[in-house]
Amino acid sequence: MILAAADEGLADLSNLLVYSSMAVYVLAFLAFTTEWIFGSRSKVARTAAALTAERDTAEAAVPAQRPVVTVRKAGATGVLDPPKVVTRSATPARDAVPDGPGAAGGDEQGDMYGRIAISLTVLAFLMHLTAVVVRAISVERGPWGNMYEFSTAFSMVVVGVFLALLAARRNVRWLGLPLVTTVLLDLGLATTVLYTESAQLVPALDSVWMWIHVPLAILCGGLFYVGAVGSVLFLVRDRYEAKIAAGGTPRPLTTSVLERLPSSVSLDKFAYRINAAVFPVWTFTIIAGAIWAESAWGRYWGWDPKEVWSFITWVAYAAYLHARATAGWKGRKAAYLAIAGFVAFLINYYGVNIFFDSLHSYGGV
Repeated sequence: MILAAADEGLADLSNLLVYSSMAVYVLAFLAFTTEWIFGSRSKVARTAAALTAERDTAEAAVPAQRPVVTVRKAGATGVLDPPKVVTRSATPARDAVPDGPGAAGGDEQGDMYGRIAISLTVLAFLMHLTAVVVRAISVERGPWGNMYEFSTAFSMVVVGVFLALLAARRNVRWLGLPLVTTVLLDLGLATTVLYTESAQLVPALDSVWMWIHVPLAILCGGLFYVGAVGSVLFLVRDRYEAKIAAGGTPRPLTTSVLERLPSSVSLDKFAYRINAAVFPVWTFTIIAGAIWAESAWGRYWGWDPKEVWSFITWVAYAAYLHARATAGWKGRKAAYLAIAGFVAFLINYYGVNIFFDSLHSYGGV
């Protein structure tokens, strides 16, 4: 009886820590937003703009040699000026653009808010991590036995990946605002719609594979999410750069925001490297699930909805990686495949657990 009360108390503490981390994530969201408002363009952008202005000034200072065209008609000779040709400055290469907040430049005020945002994100992550660990202690098992626990662990991994990239001195601070926004939405959904009281596992889940298959699925989902954000931002940035290359004039607000993102080339490479690194792990995750299925249900594969959508996710990312190696499918088409793969992952998680009659439906909703 005392043990049960202690477990309940730990579960309540875990919930309190989740709510506390959400409050700090909100502060981080506000700090990231403030950074984007006050942050200026990076040195790369300012240098490119200065060089373009100097080139235009030099071209204007030296009058162009205008050839003379002689027109001869029967009984008369005249001299005509050639038609005036209007040209515009060459568009800088797509990789010669800023790499977003916290890159090579940005004013002091914007950088200060960015550092505050990172500090708050670290504090929120530590609370979040502690909440997941306390939940595991309260139920004496892995803290991913239902949709609530999976969601809290998933968002924790997403933030952990972001902070790990920062610790590795990767310039990914631009990822902070969309990431913290998504984490808040995920935790809000988990604590309201998906919340489940702490309980023991059903017999089919009580296996050593619970500590292998599910954590790997959470890790893959977190990395797939980061790659999907990169692909979405690539599409936005690529369209913006294409409009400029065609001589268009984007709206000032659009320019102010998109110039703080990495170049489309950088975003494309970022998404590809993340997805290429996680794909073998996802492959092993599916294999581990099949081995677990044989142990629990006596068959490796039965085309259960969860298995089907896991396979669809695998096919989508396999097609993406193949497309990246095919000249005709690089860029936007490949990015659409990467986004489709993550959508399939979300359907596999939310759709199967809520709307399908599946052996894997342990959502507790």
